[in-house]
Amino acid sequence: MTDGSSNIYIDFPYKSGAHNYMEYNISELDSVKINPIFIYTHKHSDHFSGKLVKKLTKKLGGRIYSPWNIKELLKLNHELNDFTIEVFKTKHRFSINHYSYLIIWHKKKIFISGDTENAETITTLKNIDWAFIPVWLLQDANEKGIKLGNVSKKFAIYHIGPGDRITNDNNDPKIKLLNKQGEIITIQY
Repeated sequence: MTDGSSNIYIDFPYKSGAHNYMEYNISELDSVKINPIFIYTHKHSDHFSGKLVKKLTKKLGGRIYSPWNIKELLKLNHELNDFTIEVFKTKHRFSINHYSYLIIWHKKKIFISGDTENAETITTLKNIDWAFIPVWLLQDANEKGIKLGNVSKKFAIYHIGPGDRITNDNNDPKIKLLNKQGEIITIQY
C-alpha cells in the first residue's frame, strides 16, 4: 500500500508458493521501495519469510512489525501522516499469535483479516472501504448466516488455491477475487 510517500507491505514478502498458494516472481522484491514498513498478521510461511524481509530491511532500511511487537506497531499512529491502525487478536489454527488490522489511512478504512477463520471480528466494524479476507472467512459468514454486505463496500478475497473452484458467479461488483498475480487495487482518497 502506498500514498506516494509511505510504503506499507502487508504479509509480504512471504515464501512464494507456500502451502500451494500464490506464487510470485522473485523480481517482485526489486519493486520494494526504500524505507518500507512491513506488517505481518502471523508468521506462517505463506504470509512471512524472515529471511527475505530481513534481507530487504538491511538493503532498504525500513521496519518490521508482527504479533511479537504490536506495541511498536501502534506507534505508527503517531508517525505516519493521516494514519491509524487498530489491532484485533484473532484466531487462526496452528498459530499462537495472529492479528487482524483495521487501517484508516487518508480517511479510507481497510480491514486486513490475515487468516482468521471466524467472521465475528469483522462484523463488529462498519463502513469499511475494503476488506481483505480469506475465502474461508466468507464461507464462515455464509454458514453462520452472517450478512457482510453492510460491513464493507468492497471485499478482496484471497487464499484461493490453484485447485479451488472459487467464482463470483453473480458478478457481484463488491467482490474482487485475488487469484491473479500482479493485480493492483487503487483506492482513491
